[in-house]
Amino acid sequence: MRLLVLCPHFKPDTAPTGVVMTRLVDELIILGWEVDVITSLPWYRRHAIEPGWSGRIRRKVETPWGSIARLHPFPADKANLVARAAAFVGFSSIAAVDASARRPRPDAVLVMSPPLTLAISGWAAARRFGIPLVLNLQDVFPAAAVAVGAISNRRAIAVFEALERFCYKRATAITVLSDELAKGIERRTGNRVSTPVHVIPNFADIAGIRPEPTDNAYRREHELVGKHVVMYAGNVGHSQAFDLLIGAAEHLRHRDDIVLVVNGEGVQRMSLQTAAAHLPNVRFVDYQPADKLPETLAAADIHLVLLKPGLSEVSVPSKLYSVMAAGRAVIACVDPGSEIDRLVRDADAGLSVGHDADALAAAITTLVDDSAMRRRQASNARARVETWPTAADIARQYSDLLEGVTRHQ
Repeated sequence: MRLLVLCPHFKPDTAPTGVVMTRLVDELIILGWEVDVITSLPWYRRHAIEPGWSGRIRRKVETPWGSIARLHPFPADKANLVARAAAFVGFSSIAAVDASARRPRPDAVLVMSPPLTLAISGWAAARRFGIPLVLNLQDVFPAAAVAVGAISNRRAIAVFEALERFCYKRATAITVLSDELAKGIERRTGNRVSTPVHVIPNFADIAGIRPEPTDNAYRREHELVGKHVVMYAGNVGHSQAFDLLIGAAEHLRHRDDIVLVVNGEGVQRMSLQTAAAHLPNVRFVDYQPADKLPETLAAADIHLVLLKPGLSEVSVPSKLYSVMAAGRAVIACVDPGSEIDRLVRDADAGLSVGHDADALAAAITTLVDDSAMRRRQASNARARVETWPTAADIARQYSDLLEGVTRHQ
C-alpha cells in the first residue's frame, strides 16, 4: 500500500517532530509501505533555510521506497505570531497543491500537526483521491497557544477553533499522544466531532539513547566539570514554566556546586536570559546537533520537565522519554494527576512537585544531596522506559490503523 505523509519537518531537519516522523516512516517502510513524504526544506535549527538548501521553492528526490518533496517553509521571526501564521499558510498552500497532484495515487494520507493548516492540505489530497485522512496531533492548536497566552484575541481564537473543528470533522481518524489529550478534544468539541480519536504515544529511543557517564565532552566544553548539573533541554517556548526555574535558581544561589543549565533555543530564550542575568548559577547553551543528544542528556545529573499549568490536555513533553532513556532522574513541574505526574511517581523515576518554585528548589536540593536516591531513580527511569513502545511498535499501531481505515473507506 502507498501512504502520503505531510509533516512540517523531516530528516535532515532536527526538529523533534521531524525525528519522530522520520523514524516512523523508516519503520513503516520495513512493514511494506511505500511512502511519499511532503515536508519543508530544513530550517528548524536556525529558523532559516539551511545552507545548501536555498534557491528553490521545491526540491524532490525519488527513493527506493517512494519520494520526498521538500517545500519552502517561508521561515519568519519566531516571536512574530502573525508572520508565523502567514508562513504556515504559505507552506500549507503549496503542500496542498503538491499533495493533490501526487502520482502514483496514494491509498491513505497521514498528516502531522501543528501546523493545523497542514491538515487542510491533507484533506484536499484525501478528497481529491477519495482516500482516508489520519490526523496526528503532536500538540493541540489553538488550545495550547491560548493556554499559554500566545493568542488572546477572542475573534482570532474563535476562527482558529472553527478551523480546528473543520479539520477534525474531515479526518477519518485522529491520533493523539495521551489520554489527557484525547479527553481534552472530547471536552472542547462536545458532540460536534464524531471522528474517532486513538491514543498512540511517541516512541522511546532506547537504542540510540543509553545511560552514559556524566563526565563528558559537553561538561568540559561548557565548564561544568565538578558541578551538579540540573538541566532543561528542549524548546525555550511559551509552554514551559521558566519562572519556576528562575525562582529555584534564586533559592539556590548559595549552592556553588549546583548549576542550572538551559540547553535550547526558542521564542522565550532572550527574555529568559534577561531574567536570569543576575544569577551566576544559570547557564545557557545553544541547541546541540541531533547526534550529540545522548552526550547532552548524559551531562546532567538531574533533568527538568517544566510545563505551565493547564497544559496537560493540550501538550505532552515527549522529551521526558529521552531523559528517562538516558538514565537520569527527573523533576517534573506539571499538573498534579497528569500523565507525566503519574509516570514519574509510579516509576519512582524522580520527583513531581507541581508549580511551586520553593518545591522545585527543595526537590533539587534533595536529589543533589541524596546521591543514593538519585541513582535509584535514574535506574528506575531507564527500566521504566525500556517497557515503553519502540518505534517498531508504534509503526505497527499506525500501520494497523491505516489499513483499517483504508478497508472501510
